[in-house]
Amino acid sequence: MKATSLFSPFLVIVLVVADITPSTISGLLASIEPTSNSAQDYALNLILGTSSGLQAIVNEVLNAIVGTVEGLFNPELHYSYGRSPPVYPSPQGEGLGPWAQPYEHARALVAQMTNEEKNIILYGSSTSNGCVGFTGTIPRLGFPGICFQDAENGVRTANLVNGYPAQLSVGSSWNRTLAYHRARFIGAEFKAKGANVALGPVAGPLGRIAKGGRNWEGFSNDPYLAGELVNPTVSGIQESVVACVKHFIAYEQETNRQTFFDGLLQPAIEASQSVSSNVDDRTMHELYLWPFYDAIKAGAGSVMASYNQINGSYASANSKVLNGLLKTELGFQGFALSDWYGQHTGIASADSGLDVAMPSSSRYWDDNNLAKAVSNGSMTSSRLDDMAIRLLSSWYRFAEFETPGLTPNQAVDARDPAAENIILQAAVEGHVLVKNTNNTLPLSKPKILSLFGYDAVGGKNTSAGDFLDIKYNLGLANTETYPDGTPFTDLQFALLSLEAVPAGTAGPGIALQGTLLTGGGSGATNPTSSIAPYDAFLQQANMDGTVLHTEFTSTNPKVDASSDACIVFVNEQSVEGWDRAELADAYSDNLIINVASKCPNTMVVIHNAGVRLVDRWIDHINITAVIYAHVPGQASGAALTEIMYGRQSPSGRLPYTVAKVETDYGALLNPSYPTASNPFYPQADFTEGLFIDYKAFLKNEIEPRFAFGYGLTYTTFAYSNLQISRNNSADMSTLPPDRLASPTAVAGEGGLASLYSNLYTITATITNTGNFAAPEVAQLYLGIPGSGIARALRGFEKVLLQPGASETVTFELRRRDLSTWDVQEQAWRLPSGLYEVFVGKSVLDIQLVGSFSL
Repeated sequence: MKATSLFSPFLVIVLVVADITPSTISGLLASIEPTSNSAQDYALNLILGTSSGLQAIVNEVLNAIVGTVEGLFNPELHYSYGRSPPVYPSPQGEGLGPWAQPYEHARALVAQMTNEEKNIILYGSSTSNGCVGFTGTIPRLGFPGICFQDAENGVRTANLVNGYPAQLSVGSSWNRTLAYHRARFIGAEFKAKGANVALGPVAGPLGRIAKGGRNWEGFSNDPYLAGELVNPTVSGIQESVVACVKHFIAYEQETNRQTFFDGLLQPAIEASQSVSSNVDDRTMHELYLWPFYDAIKAGAGSVMASYNQINGSYASANSKVLNGLLKTELGFQGFALSDWYGQHTGIASADSGLDVAMPSSSRYWDDNNLAKAVSNGSMTSSRLDDMAIRLLSSWYRFAEFETPGLTPNQAVDARDPAAENIILQAAVEGHVLVKNTNNTLPLSKPKILSLFGYDAVGGKNTSAGDFLDIKYNLGLANTETYPDGTPFTDLQFALLSLEAVPAGTAGPGIALQGTLLTGGGSGATNPTSSIAPYDAFLQQANMDGTVLHTEFTSTNPKVDASSDACIVFVNEQSVEGWDRAELADAYSDNLIINVASKCPNTMVVIHNAGVRLVDRWIDHINITAVIYAHVPGQASGAALTEIMYGRQSPSGRLPYTVAKVETDYGALLNPSYPTASNPFYPQADFTEGLFIDYKAFLKNEIEPRFAFGYGLTYTTFAYSNLQISRNNSADMSTLPPDRLASPTAVAGEGGLASLYSNLYTITATITNTGNFAAPEVAQLYLGIPGSGIARALRGFEKVLLQPGASETVTFELRRRDLSTWDVQEQAWRLPSGLYEVFVGKSVLDIQLVGSFSL
C-alpha cells in the first residue's frame, strides 16, 4: 500500500523533517493501546513485527512512509535493522569496580539536571573551543563541557606537540611495554592541550582488505596482536584523559564508508548508502570483536561507532552491536559515541545504545528532541539518564578538569622531554629489516655514500604547513599530485570529506613532496619539529668524514661508481577516505631499478603506510638490503640511522603478510563496490570468514614474499626446550563456568572473568648464537581442534639478548585463547581434541613443535 494513499504529501514531509519515525509513533500509540506493555516494549513489538492487527498495519504503513519519502528526499534513504537481530533495552551502566565512585558522582550530577540539560550534553555544540567536537555545557552546575580531539598518534591541529609513530609502527614493534609508554605520553599531551577525550586508539579496521585506506591506523591484521597492543594503549592514555576506542565494528574499507552524492558536479545526482559489512557471528567474535575485548578489559571510557552498516543496520543505530555485543557481552561501562556525522536516526539510535552524537545532532537530538521524547513517552527517562551518566562517569574517572578546549591552551607546550626517548625507540622498533645479503648492514663509516629518492628529504609532511590545514593538513599535505602528475586539488579533498567522489576513486599512492612521517586523515600528526632521513645521514656523515652524494628528484639519477653504498628512499602513502589504488607504484619501482642497475650495493628504505609489494626488484642481484620503515613520526631519520649504523639491531616484525603479487590476496585485495543491480546499497560480504591475511595464505597454500611475523636482526637465535604444563586447578569445563544465565545479563568489563583464567603455560629457551646484541620476538601459534585454522597467533614475547645469552620465554594461555565461538550456545567453547603448538620466528619459520589434549 502506498504511503501517499493514506497521508498527504505535506504530512509525510513533516513526519520526516520532524524525525517522527516508526519508533517515535509507536511510542505515542502505546499510550492508547490497551496493553500492559511499556511504550518501549510496544515499539519493540513493532520493530520485530510480532504484533498483530492494528499494530502490524501501522508498522507496514509507517515503513512505507519512511521508505518512500526518504528515498525521494534524503540521500541516506531509510533506517533499517536489516539482518542484525535487535537487542533491547539498552543495558544500564552499573558502575562496578573502579567505576563505582565515578558513577556515584555522575548520578548525583544528573539528578540535579533537567531533561533539557541532560539532552544538551549528549551532542556537539556550535562552540568548538578549538576541538573537533565539544559538548554542551551546564554553567549553573559547573559542568564546563567535554572536548573531543583527534587522534591515536598525537594531538592533531595543535602547536607545541609531538608527532608519534603511527600504530602500524607500534604494531611492527611487537612490544607491549613500548605501546603503553607511548600512549602514556600521548595522553598527557591531550590533557595539557585541554582535550578530555583522545579519539583513539584504533582497534578496527583490522586490515581485511589489502588496499584498505586506514589499515595504517591499526596495529595489525591479526586480532590477537592488535588486542595485545590496544590494551596497554588504552591504559596509558587513560592515565590522563578518556580513550575513545574506534571504529566499532567491521569497518574495513573507505570506499562507500558514508552516504554520499555520486556525481555532485554533474546534472545527475544519485544517493548511496554506506557499505554494509555482512559478517557471520563466529567471524565477528573471533576476528573483529577480539581486540575490543582487550580494550574494554583495560577499562576504555568510550567507544566510537563506525560509519558502515553491519548486516544491514548502521553501526550508530545497531542494537545488536551496541546493546548486545558492546554493553552486554563486553560489559562496557563507558559511553558509545558516533563517528563524525555518522548518526542516522533520532530516538532509534538512543534506544539502540548510542549515548553521544558528534560533532552535532542536526535533525536528531538537538532542539531538546530527547527531552521531548521522554515527555511524550517515546523514550524512557531511565535511558536518557543512563546516556548522561555514562558520559559523565568517564569524565569524572579520567578527564575532569576545569578549562577544556584547545583554544584556551594553544600556547601550552605539551611536550615532555622524557617522551623523546620513547618516540625514538618506538620508531626504531617499528622498522622491519626484510633483506640483508651477506650482512651488508650495519654500515661502518663508509667513505662515499649516495642517497636517492623523493622520500629522503623534509617537505610538507614534516611540518604543519598551510596546505589543507583546515582539516587534515599534515597527512595529505604532500599528496598534491598523483604518481602520474595529475593534480590532487583542494576541491577533491573537500569532496572527500563529503564522500562526494565516485565509487572506486582511490587516493594518491605516494607522497612525492617529502619523507612520509604519517598517513593521511584524522590520524595524521602535527609534529612541531622532525628529522628527515637526509638530515640524520648528513649529521652522521659529518661525524664519520663520509662524502655524501645526493639526487632526490630524478627517477634515473647518475650514480658514482665508487660509492660504498647507495640508499634509495621511497614511500607508500595511504589516506583516510580513500582505499589505495595499488600496493606498489611504477614511479618508485623504476627509480629503485635504475639505481640498482648502476650500484652493486643498493639498499632500499620504504616508508609505507600499509602493505607494499616489492617483487619487481627484490631479487635484483645488486639490491642487498631492504627495510620497511613504516610510519615513524618525527624521529624518522634518527631512528633509521640508529639501525643502519648498528647502534641498535633492527627488531621489528611484520604485523601483516606481504604477498608476491596483488592477485595472491584474491578477493581480499580490493574493497567492495556497488553493483549495477544494487547501486544504492553497497554490500561487503565477509564470505571468507576467519581466513584473512596469513590464515588465508595458509589455507590456500600461497607462499608469501614475507610471512606474517617475519623480520631480520643483526644476529641469529636458537630455540630449545619446549615445555607445556597444565594448570590443574583451572576449570576446564567446555563452556565458561560463569556463563551468564540470561542473554540480557551484563558481563564484567571485557567479558566473563573466566575467559582470562590461565589454563596452560608454555615455555621455551631462546639463545643468541651470534655476535650482536639484539631482541628476538618469539611467537606462539596454536592449531585449535575443529577450528579449521591451521595456525592462530596466541602469544609473543620480545627479549633482548646479549651474544651467547639465553632466556626462557613464557606464554600463558587463557581460556579465551583456546576457545572458539559457539554460535548455537552463544558462548566461548573449549573444543575437545588435540591442540597443536608452534613456537618460532614467524608464522612460517617454526622452530619448536608440541601438542596437548583436552
